[in-house]
Amino acid sequence: MQKSSIAITGATGYIGSQIIYTLLSKHAPEITCRAIVRKSSDCSFFEKLPVEKAVADIGDPLALNEALDGVETVFHCAGLISYTKSSRNSLYETNVIGTRNVVNACLAANVSRLVMTSSIAALGVPEDGSPASESSSFEEWQHRNGYMEAKYLAELEGQRGRAEGLDVVMVNPGVVIGIDRGNPASSSSSNEVLRLMYEGKLPFLPSGGTGFVDVRDVAEAHLAAWKKGRPGERYIVVAQSLSFGDLYARLGELEGSRIRKKGFSIPPAAGFVAGLGGELWSLFSGTPSFISLESLRLSSKLLRYDNSRSREELGISYREFSETLRTIVH
Repeated sequence: MQKSSIAITGATGYIGSQIIYTLLSKHAPEITCRAIVRKSSDCSFFEKLPVEKAVADIGDPLALNEALDGVETVFHCAGLISYTKSSRNSLYETNVIGTRNVVNACLAANVSRLVMTSSIAALGVPEDGSPASESSSFEEWQHRNGYMEAKYLAELEGQRGRAEGLDVVMVNPGVVIGIDRGNPASSSSSNEVLRLMYEGKLPFLPSGGTGFVDVRDVAEAHLAAWKKGRPGERYIVVAQSLSFGDLYARLGELEGSRIRKKGFSIPPAAGFVAGLGGELWSLFSGTPSFISLESLRLSSKLLRYDNSRSREELGISYREFSETLRTIVH
């Protein structure tokens, strides 16, 4: 039987590497797996795995065309996450132009299905405070947030590909957390922040909240979108919508937690100073900072998400949130 050929962009990243491990654990006999990586990527984690390496940057259309030749399915996970103003051009080049190049390469290679890693950042935020769904309208204020706008425009590139005949499905994870101990590449800045909170080293909390999901659930949702997702649709992948205060309390309930009291809300003036400091650090270091004016402004909003479509159409059963948190701190 001929094996199905699958390619993954962003293969050495937090989500992309987890998709590789999940694909191989569930479908190894029936697939060939091609990791699309940059020359500078650390590929050591899959050196002993049955994975073919193809060197290509999503900013290089010709290299992408060669890398996707003969591929049936593409998981497009490559992208940039940043909320600093100095990253706005980079966000557009990577997330929008890069996605445009991937879509075009998929069209040229007659790829059967493209599964795009999008984000809840691409979703609209209902003004009445109700949970956001896949059909929530993107609001005008969201265009002022560089990351949100870039992910929204990246989805439009996917929809453009759909209009030109490409089968596209989009997966919209919340804040992805958790560690798979079997995956050496399973690490992220979000996990580091949660560990600092657990250790009692970060007692200051934003006033809002957002949606969270285990990285293993995100990988399984991508595979389910590949097999079951409806063409042109997006799927919110969120296990829990929590305020940051509730998240802090959940961490405090875990064995060994050094959290001794309720977290402190960030005063507006202190938040502005911290955000400005993050912006300046990012500007001079050239590295994205998770603390910025935009990230603090967004984290003051209590955002909630409706995951019913992913449960009903993809059959996703989310892990217990406490289990996810334990993988980070133990």
